[in-house]
Amino acid sequence: MKKGSIIWIVACAVLIVILAIAAYYIYSQKKEMDDFKTQIEIENERKALEQEYANLAFQYDQYEGGKILLNNDSLVQKLDAEKMKVQRLLEELRTVKATDAARINELKKELATLRSVMRNYIIQIDSLNSLNKKLVEENKTVTSKYQAAAQTASQLQKDKEQLSQKVTLASKLDAVGITVTPITKRGKETNKISRTEQIKICFTIAKNVTAEIGEKYIYLRIMKPDGDILVKNRANIFSFEDKDINFSIRKLIEYEGEEMNLCLYWDVEEFLYPGDYRVDIFADNYMIGSKDFELEK
Repeated sequence: MKKGSIIWIVACAVLIVILAIAAYYIYSQKKEMDDFKTQIEIENERKALEQEYANLAFQYDQYEGGKILLNNDSLVQKLDAEKMKVQRLLEELRTVKATDAARINELKKELATLRSVMRNYIIQIDSLNSLNKKLVEENKTVTSKYQAAAQTASQLQKDKEQLSQKVTLASKLDAVGITVTPITKRGKETNKISRTEQIKICFTIAKNVTAEIGEKYIYLRIMKPDGDILVKNRANIFSFEDKDINFSIRKLIEYEGEEMNLCLYWDVEEFLYPGDYRVDIFADNYMIGSKDFELEK
């Protein structure tokens, strides 16, 4: 074999080896670049997935404030359980290696399931909140109607009480034409204290068909200028406006609803002094008339 041929063969062999080495190097570099690119993509996917888990956890946090309005212990417990699950998977995702593509893919599928569960809970929560709002509005309506009814009842009670007061006042006796006459021992009128033996009080009880008929006590109080009441006995008392007060004269009558004339007498047995006196007349726990008179020295 010629020397030139040998050199050419050797050169070709060397070139083939060099090309083989170059091809392997290029293949290795390409594979390494592909692996690096894949890792970058997986890492980006992992980060994006981590953000989605964080967003889902945030959604559960937002509904924490609504649990008070839910008034549904079962749903609240389920929400808490799902929230804990999301947080646990989020922590796992933060620690999983980018090379563990299989687990990342599983977590991605799990996220789809968790989102579906979340949508179902949102529907339930919105439904409950809508129901709560409806119940609140109905409660406001019922409360408003109750308050209106209560106000109407209160007004009716006031009207009834006013009517009752009017009826009561209408049934009250009335003493009219009151005269007070000091008289002497001989039955003559006088205005001198020294000659006065009796004080004659006459009046008319007006007709009143609404008043209660039957036996009634008529009470007279004769008030002296100093405000003291003329009495024969301090035990002579009657009830007026929830108090026991003294009376000067008392008379039992039979009232039939018709006009009735009465005269009552006070025997002067005590010292009287000049001044303005007053007679007050009472019946059925009402003062039904009053008259001032004067005694002179």
